Amino acid sequence: MTSAPDGRVTGPAAPTPLTPPTTLLLLRHGETALTPHRRFSGSGGTDPELSGTGLAQAARAAASALLAEAPVHAVISSPLRRCRQTAQAAAERLGLDVEIEDGLREADFGHWEGLTLDEIRTRHPADLRAWQSSATAAPTGATESLAEVAARTAAARDALLARHPGRRLLLVSHVTPIKTLIAGALTAPAEATHAMHLSPASLSVLVHTGPRATMHLYNDTSHLR
Repeated sequence: MTSAPDGRVTGPAAPTPLTPPTTLLLLRHGETALTPHRRFSGSGGTDPELSGTGLAQAARAAASALLAEAPVHAVISSPLRRCRQTAQAAAERLGLDVEIEDGLREADFGHWEGLTLDEIRTRHPADLRAWQSSATAAPTGATESLAEVAARTAAARDALLARHPGRRLLLVSHVTPIKTLIAGALTAPAEATHAMHLSPASLSVLVHTGPRATMHLYNDTSHLR
C-alpha cells in the first residue's frame, strides 16, 4: 500500500509493462566466386554478386523453417550486392521490402581484398600478425580496424533495436559484422571473432531483452542440406 499526496491510502503501484524481446535473425550472404577460395572480400573490393551456388543458398535460406516459424517484421541488408541479393530472396518470400543499413557492410580489407590468407601471410606478414592479435590494428591500407567495425555494427544494432522494439528482424550481412555482433552479445573481446567460423548463408540468432542479449543459435546451415 502507498499514500497519495492528499493522505489517501492507495493500492500497490501497477508494474511497469515489460517490452517484448527483439529477435535478430543474422543471415550471412550466400557464396560469391571468391568464397570457395576463401579470398578476402570486404567493402573496398569489387562488390561481387552471388554465384549460382550462392543464389541457390539464398533461396534455401529464404525458405528455412526458422524464418517461417514466426512473423518477420523487417528485412534489413548491408548495401553490398551479395547481401542485397540474399535479402531480396527472403523479402520476396516474406512479402516485405529490403531496407538498407550501411552499418551492416563488411569491413574494408584494404590491400588484402581478393587475396587468400596464405597470400597475405607472404605479402604482409607483420600487418597480418598485428591484425590477428589486436582489435585496434587495421589490414594493410584499410580504413578501419576490427574495433572500429565492432563499434559501427553495434551502433547500427542499437539504432535498429530502437526503431523496432519487440519485433523479429532479419539482418543480412557479412562474416565480420555478424561475428562482432555475436561477440558483443557474449561480452567477448573483438579479437574473439578470429576463433569463430561462419558459413555462407548460415543463420544465427540473438534475442535482445532490454540491454541484454542471449545467443539462441549460431552458424546454422540445416536449411542448406
